[in-house]
Amino acid sequence: MRDRPSGTKINQLDPNARRILERAELEGIELIRFLYADHGGVIRGKAASRSRLAERLNTGIGHTVAMMAMNMLDQLQDVEHMGPVGEVRIVPDPATYVPLPHAPGAAAMLSDLCLPDGSPWGACARTFLKDAIAELATEGYTLMAAFEPEFTLGRRLPDPAGGHDRLVPIDDSLCYASAGFDTAHDYTIKLIRALETQGMRVEHYHPELGPGQQELSVRHAPALRAADNHVLYRETVRGVAMRMQMWATLAPKPLADQAGNGAHLHLSLWSDTQNVFADDSEVRDGFIGGLIAHLPALTALTCGSVNSFRRLAPRTWASAYAVYGPDNREAAVRVCSPLGETGEPNLELKPSDSSANPYLSLGAVIHAGLDGIRRKLDPGAPVDVDPDTRPGHYPRLPASLDEALDALEADEVLMEALGPLRRSAYLAVKRSEAAAFAAKDVPYELFHHLRVF
Repeated sequence: MRDRPSGTKINQLDPNARRILERAELEGIELIRFLYADHGGVIRGKAASRSRLAERLNTGIGHTVAMMAMNMLDQLQDVEHMGPVGEVRIVPDPATYVPLPHAPGAAAMLSDLCLPDGSPWGACARTFLKDAIAELATEGYTLMAAFEPEFTLGRRLPDPAGGHDRLVPIDDSLCYASAGFDTAHDYTIKLIRALETQGMRVEHYHPELGPGQQELSVRHAPALRAADNHVLYRETVRGVAMRMQMWATLAPKPLADQAGNGAHLHLSLWSDTQNVFADDSEVRDGFIGGLIAHLPALTALTCGSVNSFRRLAPRTWASAYAVYGPDNREAAVRVCSPLGETGEPNLELKPSDSSANPYLSLGAVIHAGLDGIRRKLDPGAPVDVDPDTRPGHYPRLPASLDEALDALEADEVLMEALGPLRRSAYLAVKRSEAAAFAAKDVPYELFHHLRVF
């Protein structure tokens, strides 16, 4: 059935929506993408034309419930209430409107998945994070966060032997080497300008350890904005590269014999204008204790792919053990030293990458930390050595996606937080991915991850 005009008028919209319509016309925007992240970690969406935008800001765009049962290989899983019958709406958040510099004529908004009556849907990932933020607020806290992503820049070329396309890195420069700055300079400047145009403040950039590997971080923000930023960051990193006839991938391990790409998650907890991690060691220790206690299950959500567990290996600075320590880059939770006298202390969760759905990832981290605060969980003694140098002394994180999913299913706090529909869909999607890649060879796995993420 074709959509019927709703008769929505600009003066019926809230001020944010009116500004969007005015901006879209002034900026020559023709398509506005309504984006969301699915259970496979894939960024998906639909686009409204400018001529229908006023209406779609109110109604959203119709969408089948089945899409949240789709894995990263576009294989639909058998999940109850996620079949051919049923409808949700992709409802954009007007506060997230940004033009897309890498796609002239297009803009984007981050979106919730809602039921037709406008109420929250039990499988919406963005709603999961919103609910976690609200739960944290009941204890008087807000969370500031930032993802610190790495990605590999190169060119996607056909395999001479007729196999899957291969990624050829843009250079073979050394870690932090000045030559790497020069090789990727034109791309990096375009990327920075595109991110700044979308309201993200770039903090740092450097060429990283692996061939073609880059790291560019943006400034922290309130938790929901941080997750929204990471969706737009992923889109922009890839979009800018494609317009320059290159390929960028944020996959955790796109090249089997090279360094992996993390998206370390930086966190600080605030009460009004006070950084609680600076002023209240009991709350900080409880939060860390919650992270440590739930880490095996958390990895199923923060490291959301089969490919993630190629990266989470000992002695790779990727954090393979459930420990914490001050400035310990082999600990899963690093207590970061403040920068200068005015710097704010924060925690860094290292087992985190861009194949995860950022809303599920950050929401689960909040629930884990909050559980630690409420139960005053003791994180134990900080670790000031590489934990792999003391075999058997420290708990190892899951070594595969299946192991992490087993831990998630056994974690009552996180399973309860996810809710029945969301957890059943997530587990079905992720189990299917684990099975699909187990049945194929390594090049198949690497190709599909570098293609999607």
